[in-house]
Amino acid sequence: MYHAVATDPNDATRALSVAPRAFAEQMAAIADRGLTPLGTAELAAAWRSGRPLPRRPVLITFDDGYEGVHRHVLPVLAKYGFPATLFVSTGWLRGPYDTGAALDTMLDWDQVRELAAAGVEIGGHSHTHPQLDQLGEERLRFELIHCREIVADQVGAAPGSFAYPYGYSDRRVRRAVRETGYAQALAVGNGLARRAQGPYALRRVTVRRGTGPDEFARLVEGRAIARTFARDRALTKGYAVLRGARRVRGWSRAGA
Repeated sequence: MYHAVATDPNDATRALSVAPRAFAEQMAAIADRGLTPLGTAELAAAWRSGRPLPRRPVLITFDDGYEGVHRHVLPVLAKYGFPATLFVSTGWLRGPYDTGAALDTMLDWDQVRELAAAGVEIGGHSHTHPQLDQLGEERLRFELIHCREIVADQVGAAPGSFAYPYGYSDRRVRRAVRETGYAQALAVGNGLARRAQGPYALRRVTVRRGTGPDEFARLVEGRAIARTFARDRALTKGYAVLRGARRVRGWSRAGA
């Protein structure tokens, strides 16, 4: 899971950005190891049908829709013939639906269409990038449906795949994602995706600016994942309890 790929990211995106040179080296490492990148929809379709996956499969995904995906990522993907999935927050992209809340320079819709034409799967990532599990039902479905409608209008095909903003979801959110037309969805979890997770809670591992060559090699080979992300998982569990309590308090006030 990537976010921004940028030479000089701002403070808001720096920790989760990757330098263009590092990204190119990481894609070379995938090629050198004989891994087979595929799209999110392709993975889900294979698992649903029971068809075998390609040799040593790996997903390459990008969240939010930062401009560097077009500037820096697309040429590298083209070099190796790698497919990837881009999950866009439609209210963050430059153009008619821009809410002005984006963290850094984002793609515009012409660039998104160029990525799609080059074989990048365009998935949904909500409209305004909220914590979906904190939303009431009406706002939750607006975020999912509006995102899907905008992508369909701008790209010419409705997104079949979704990624949860911040990785947060619960049973209610996953049900809404399914009912609003998405066929599969990705979380974070910082673990390997497995069929048993089901099509609406597939895990990914985070690639950061501080992810060096040795750590990246361990990630794509599935080694020492739990140790690498032990701190992240502890923080995630603690924050899940906090968010659950906050959600209950919010709903209690709404019903008062």
